[in-house]
Amino acid sequence: MKRFKGLRQASHFGPTLIVSAIAFGFGTYYWWEGPAYVIAFTVATGQLVVGWSNDLYDYKDDLAHKRTKKPLVSGLITRQYLTKWLRFMVPFSFFANLFGPLGIKGGLVYMLGVACGVAYNFYFKFSVLSPLPYAIAFAALPSSIAISKEITPPLWMLLGGALFGMAAHFINVIKDMEEDHLSGIQGLPQRLGSKISVLVAITLVALGVFAIYFTA
Repeated sequence: MKRFKGLRQASHFGPTLIVSAIAFGFGTYYWWEGPAYVIAFTVATGQLVVGWSNDLYDYKDDLAHKRTKKPLVSGLITRQYLTKWLRFMVPFSFFANLFGPLGIKGGLVYMLGVACGVAYNFYFKFSVLSPLPYAIAFAALPSSIAISKEITPPLWMLLGGALFGMAAHFINVIKDMEEDHLSGIQGLPQRLGSKISVLVAITLVALGVFAIYFTA
């Protein structure tokens, strides 16, 4: 139970649950409840890859800032144990998504989103282009489900997903802004500062709503 709790915490369970719920909603819309449950599961496996790789990469930084709520820092699990699970989950998620209801095309689009999440963990969080992987990943999630039914993703889905994704990035970073500066993490929100980042996030959400309303 202790290790399971650690794996759950390292997965960033809240965001993973939200993304899986969104996948279930779109899965129900484009398919029906049966495949939607499978889609939600395969999507969740991709989120595990993103979350676990994030905790592994951030371990030293989390330790330096004494983030005892993180399972690796608190000792719930070890890096070796989490690495072992990550090595299993990467190929499992890849094949589950490609050979599940999403199909080859939809699965590849979703895995592009997963790759963007991992790329953010290792590179983009330090770059002025830090919102880019969020924009691609959030647009890729619903698009992959539309593509699985041979439907071209509508403009509202692409624009709305990208804008909400970038807004999520700014919102997520704000709480750790000061610690990020100490750690040398210089993504776009960190460069702009907390106050401007809040304004940017609000603007992006508003633009996302308008994009969906006027292009749907």
